[in-house]
Amino acid sequence: MDGPAIITQVTNPKEDEGRARGAGEKASQCNVSLKKQRHRGILSSFFCCFRDYNVEAPPASGPSVLPPLVEENGGLQKGDQRQVIPIPSPPAKYLLPEATVLDYGKKCVVIDLDETLVHSSFKPISNADFIVPVEIDGTIHQVYVLKRPHVDEFLQRMGQLFECVLFTASLAKYADPVADLLDRWGVFRARLFRESCVFHRGNYVKDLSRLGRELSKVIIVDNSPASYIFHPENAVPVQSWFDDMTDTELLDLIPFFEGLSREDDVYSMLHRLCDR
Repeated sequence: MDGPAIITQVTNPKEDEGRARGAGEKASQCNVSLKKQRHRGILSSFFCCFRDYNVEAPPASGPSVLPPLVEENGGLQKGDQRQVIPIPSPPAKYLLPEATVLDYGKKCVVIDLDETLVHSSFKPISNADFIVPVEIDGTIHQVYVLKRPHVDEFLQRMGQLFECVLFTASLAKYADPVADLLDRWGVFRARLFRESCVFHRGNYVKDLSRLGRELSKVIIVDNSPASYIFHPENAVPVQSWFDDMTDTELLDLIPFFEGLSREDDVYSMLHRLCDR
């Protein structure tokens, strides 16, 4: 397994074109064709919920992706002879366990890792907050991790207000030790990794309907629109972060989430914000 393939992240525009192209071919295509530049600020970030990212969401009648239409021998059917394959029912076992007594009545916030809370690189970073050893094909590689400014304040406040879940499309062998170092307060009640994603048209999608929580009480915080393409109405988009130490986006989001925690459902406040 190639080193960068364990991390699902967008391309850093500051890196040289050759390296970015090589890493992009080997890593997930989750973000490359979908990432849009936008202005800073909380209000402008929410409008991306309703943009067309050229990725089709599954039908509203079910959470799973409709498989390709095929004949019994595997060939594509044509014209009126197509046979629709039923969408599988939701899994009997959800991704999350039952909410604890401590989290009863709280909304569930699903938080991304790479370029949302941290930026990681196999290239040495002089001011790295963590250096995480990761074994790949029998060889130990060092992953250099930068924390996004104000991530500590953000996580602590989120842990007070919500049931928090880490959900990343990266592999657990990288993301789990990073989360151990990042979350010193035990904010994350659960951690979900790439195997919990749905692979849909070249993207690792986080299907919120598989969590086992009422969707009207679920929010996803992510820098990649592809990650929440099934449930854009539940998303709080953030700008991809690499190394700007003057960034304040996580800090700016805290008052919004404080208000959101008091709402009956997440849609009312998100819709009001977008309407404005």
